[in-house]
Amino acid sequence: MTAHTILVIEDDPAYRDNMELILRMEGCRVMTAADGVGALALLQENSPDLILCDIMMPGMDGRTLFERLKQERQTAEIPFIFVTALGGRENIRSGMSSGADDYLTKPFTAAELIDAVRGRLQRIRTLRQKAGAVSVNQEIAWLRRTISRRECEVLLLVGRGATSKQIAEQLGISIRTVESHRTHLMEKLDATSAAALAQWANIAEGY
Repeated sequence: MTAHTILVIEDDPAYRDNMELILRMEGCRVMTAADGVGALALLQENSPDLILCDIMMPGMDGRTLFERLKQERQTAEIPFIFVTALGGRENIRSGMSSGADDYLTKPFTAAELIDAVRGRLQRIRTLRQKAGAVSVNQEIAWLRRTISRRECEVLLLVGRGATSKQIAEQLGISIRTVESHRTHLMEKLDATSAAALAQWANIAEGY
């Protein structure tokens, strides 16, 4: 993730400092803001590669900020990951349906933060190379053109943490076939690890 610029928006100083430290150790340039208003001020002169934003913040919360950014031409295409303690499936679906690129729930480990950021940046790179698009709707359309319905079923189960044996049993196919599908998915989606492959599952929910 070297040389990527990440904007972290978080009102909790401990979380904000920890996220900044983790990302800097990965080689990222990091900007921070304590709320939506501060973030807007930074974005007037900076264009980060990715935004990590808490939802529940005083003043301008994460959802309001996200809506504002999507209305502005210069910020509409910046990838956006919600970071929040609201981890229920309904909250996740709400965030994704509104156009957010991903959803990271608190508490999270350093590895989970890095995987979320790396996975999102990797998807952006892949899409720009193969489709020239980065929005969620365009990602779904690209997935429909790229993977089969069966591959999508496998991908969704991978994202839910299912093993190859469990996938085989649920879909009524052999473990060898599951492994073949996983290999093809990693090649098609340019996913270099199981974690990177799992990151595509959120997008596949809209398939």
